[in-house]
Amino acid sequence: MKLALMVTLVVGICLLAFTYVTWAANKKVERQKYRLIKKEKGFEIRFYPKAIMATLSTVRANNGNDANSNFRTLAGYIFGGNKEEQKIAMTAPVHMEKDSNDNRMSFVLPAQYQISELPHPNDSSVKIHYSDEGYYACLAFGGFANEHKIKHKEEELKEMLGNAGYTITGHFSYLAYNAPWELINRENEIIVKVNYSK
Repeated sequence: MKLALMVTLVVGICLLAFTYVTWAANKKVERQKYRLIKKEKGFEIRFYPKAIMATLSTVRANNGNDANSNFRTLAGYIFGGNKEEQKIAMTAPVHMEKDSNDNRMSFVLPAQYQISELPHPNDSSVKIHYSDEGYYACLAFGGFANEHKIKHKEEELKEMLGNAGYTITGHFSYLAYNAPWELINRENEIIVKVNYSK
């Protein structure tokens, strides 16, 4: 009985330490820049300047492994899977967008780079491009996210935007800030481009 209690205590302490270390590491990761324009009830309006993205778009499969496969491919690019074998720092968030046919995932590349300075991906399906700058509505939420929860939050934001008189001009994207093994203080956002005039 005492041994089981000790093992449980040690495992608990290790999990807490691991969670703290990953949380602290996540706070040091460069984040995509934006300017807060307005706080509305339940959401924000932000201005996102253009950023350099590495994007992979794949035909949706039925096995649910699209996101894992896309993440591995994009991670391969920044971890040296490019013509110059150059490593590029990971940033946050990871952008994900889905429709009936495609899954798209994008990594935001560090702000220090010009697009001409970035190495060419070994995998030609990885595209390096600028994001669309503009005004975006953002709904933040915590916890673990799955496809059902993301869809629910998209609908929630859509309803709030309609009630507040905003016109949606783009596609909804899910922004993930945490690694799968991070257990606390998880950050998620839904964003969509909107018409906004000051």
